[in-house]
Amino acid sequence: MIEQLNHRLRLTLADSRVMVGQMLAFDKHMNLVLADCEEFRTVKTKGEAKGKAKQIKRTLGLVILRGESIVSLSVDAPPPTSAASRQAKAALAAGPGVGRPAGRGIPMAPPGMPPPGLAGPVRGMGGAAIAAGPVSFARPPPPMGGPPGAPPHGFRPPMPPPGFRPPMPPPGMGPPGFPPQPPAGFQPPYPRPPQGPPS
Repeated sequence: MIEQLNHRLRLTLADSRVMVGQMLAFDKHMNLVLADCEEFRTVKTKGEAKGKAKQIKRTLGLVILRGESIVSLSVDAPPPTSAASRQAKAALAAGPGVGRPAGRGIPMAPPGMPPPGLAGPVRGMGGAAIAAGPVSFARPPPPMGGPPGAPPHGFRPPMPPPGFRPPMPPPGMGPPGFPPQPPAGFQPPYPRPPQGPPS
């Protein structure tokens, strides 16, 4: 099928219609895309001239045909020559527009320079004053007093609300700064040795 790309094809469909057009694309299901497509139908006339068939032509343009409906396919004409396509393009009149790269109204920056919209703060519109000089991020700022992770100088922890009782420590643990105590009712597995000066 790839050999027929851009050729003018004549296709017969399952409903006896005939399509003629330039094949632009196809897929594994033999679905086709035809450009400049024309449809030809044969219709039997009624009335005085019974039995005579009449062919009706209809111009469709760009068409996508389902491969399932195609019964036969034949090449009608070779692809158009490059001279013919050049003549067709020359026939199109040029418009008043000019081709330019798309942007947002901001002129292009010279190579190596940031675009004007990304160059930094505008003078007088926020940001550091020009007199302050450039900002350097080579090292972290100096600490605010105390080791890292410590609260800042002058920080006081919040006071608990009135009537608040601190929670009780878990069993076996005393208040901070005191040795741990055994739970209530705990009996050691062996008797304690007597304490005091040896006799």
